[in-house]
Amino acid sequence: MLSDNNNDIKDLLKSYLITDEKEYIELLSKVEKVTLDNVGDKVYFRGLIELSNYCVKDCYYCGIRKGNTEAHRYELSVSDVLSAIDVAYEQNYGSIVIQAGERTDIQFVDKISEIIIEAKSRYKDHLGITLSLGEQSKETLQKWFDYGAHRYLLRIETSNRELYYKWHPNNALHDYDNRLSTLYSLKEIGYQVGTGVLIGAPFQSVDDLVNDLVFYKTFDIDMVGMGPFISHPNTPLFDKKETSDDLKHRFDLSLRMITSLRLLMPTINIAAATSLQAIDPMGREKAVRAGANIIMPNVTPQKSRADYQLYPNKPCIDEEAWECKGCLEARLSMVHRDIGFGEYGDSPHFFERI
Repeated sequence: MLSDNNNDIKDLLKSYLITDEKEYIELLSKVEKVTLDNVGDKVYFRGLIELSNYCVKDCYYCGIRKGNTEAHRYELSVSDVLSAIDVAYEQNYGSIVIQAGERTDIQFVDKISEIIIEAKSRYKDHLGITLSLGEQSKETLQKWFDYGAHRYLLRIETSNRELYYKWHPNNALHDYDNRLSTLYSLKEIGYQVGTGVLIGAPFQSVDDLVNDLVFYKTFDIDMVGMGPFISHPNTPLFDKKETSDDLKHRFDLSLRMITSLRLLMPTINIAAATSLQAIDPMGREKAVRAGANIIMPNVTPQKSRADYQLYPNKPCIDEEAWECKGCLEARLSMVHRDIGFGEYGDSPHFFERI
C-alpha cells in the first residue's frame, strides 16, 4: 500500500514499472499479500457478450473502427444475447458484461434496455450486469442503471490529453472532455465505475503510464481493465515492424501496471485482460498472480466471436463456454486461486467510496 504524497507515489510507481526481472519477482510476493488481505483469494468471472461490432468511432488502434471497411459487421439479436446470458448463468458465473462498439441511436439504446429488463426478470439479483458500451448521455446511463445494470466500464485509454488525440481523430465524436464527463456522470448516478488505458502504444512514455495510475487514484475508480497495445493491420497505428520482443515488452509492462495499481489501490477490482493471453498463453494467469482478480470468459455465440477483433490473434474464439470454464478452473488452480462462482464479486472499494 502506497502513501498519499503525489510526488512520492510517482517516483515509486515509476521504479516499479522499470524494475528488472529479479526485483519484480520479489515485488510479487508483496503484492500477493496485499491482494489476499484486501480482495481475498477468489477470482470472479464475468461472462462476456460481444453484442455488436458496429461502431461510430474511428479510433486509430481499434480493429472495429468505423473506417475499417474490411471488418465483417454483425449485431446479435435480443434472443441471441439472452441465450448467451442463459449460458453464463448455467456456468454459474456471478455476472455478465455486455460489450459493443459505440452507438447512441435510439434503436441501440432501447435494445440494451430490453436486454437488461429481461435479464433481471429472469434472474433477479442472481446475476450482476456490467455494461461496456462507450459514451452515452446521462439520461441513457440513468435509464440502464434504473433497469438493473450496476457496473460500467469506460476506458479512458490515456489520461494525457495530447496523447489521446494522437490515438483518436480530433472531432466531436472523439472528445476527451466528453469521455471524462461521462465517467463523472457514471459516478454521480451510482454505478461501480471502471476505466482503463492502453499500455505500450505509440508515442506513450513511462511517465504517461505513471500519470494514468495516478489518474485512477485521483478519480477514485472502482475497477480497472487495461492491457497491452497489439497493432491491428487495418488501423492507422498498425506497425508492420512489430516484433515478438515488442509484444513481450508490452506484456511485461502490463503486468507491472497491474502490480503497481494493486499496491496503489488495494481494494479495487482489476481485470486480467484477454489481450494478455493473445501474447502469452498463460497471460491471464500471470495477471492474476500480479494482482488481478477478475476474468471475463467469452460467452458470445461462437459464430460471431471472430468478428469482434479489436486486435489480432484473439484467443478462445473456437471454444465452447463449458470448455472455457473448465480450462480457466484448471489454470487458476495453478496460481492457487479459487473462483467465486455465483457471486457478484463487487469492488470492495466501491462500498468504501460510497
